[in-house]
Amino acid sequence: MKKMISTVILLILIMDPLGNLPIFMTILKNFNSKKRRIIIIREMLISLLIMTIFLFSGENILNFLNLKTETVSISGGIILFFISIKMIFPNEEIKNKKEILKDEPFLVPLAIPLVAGPSILATLMLLSHQNSNYIKCIFIALLIAWTITLITLLMSDIFLKIFGKKVVNVLERLMGLILIMLSTQMFLDGIKKWFYN
Repeated sequence: MKKMISTVILLILIMDPLGNLPIFMTILKNFNSKKRRIIIIREMLISLLIMTIFLFSGENILNFLNLKTETVSISGGIILFFISIKMIFPNEEIKNKKEILKDEPFLVPLAIPLVAGPSILATLMLLSHQNSNYIKCIFIALLIAWTITLITLLMSDIFLKIFGKKVVNVLERLMGLILIMLSTQMFLDGIKKWFYN
């Protein structure tokens, strides 16, 4: 149970629903609320499908590419570290970007890479490899994290009205700090396994 809770927290932090709120709002700005909800649900379902494939095929993908667990752990830790740095120190150029998609977004950029990005796919592959006997528990954790992310994004208008952009930014930076610690641990675990092997 404790492991599942920690997995849920890890996956939520990587999906970063609070950090994605302003981006989703900006991209879907020109659509009415009903259409926005449909697009969010559709993109989230696509991201769930992709993440599920990587979770259940993680072992096969690693074997096919002839990759060791420690390699995925170290590279996953590095990717997460850079993502968490971006969360703490957001790029002002991206933050102030006014460019809006006029066409309806499909698959890119909402499903991939905003939700099902390389970091979460690498993490799911690693989790499936390290805990092959608990794959169902990881899938339940993924569903919980995905549902929380979906609800957060569907309630984007309410969240931004209640908290305001400044509070959302503070929360995202706090999540970034926690993610830095998790990425460092993932990196150190990979180094430790590499030395002992």
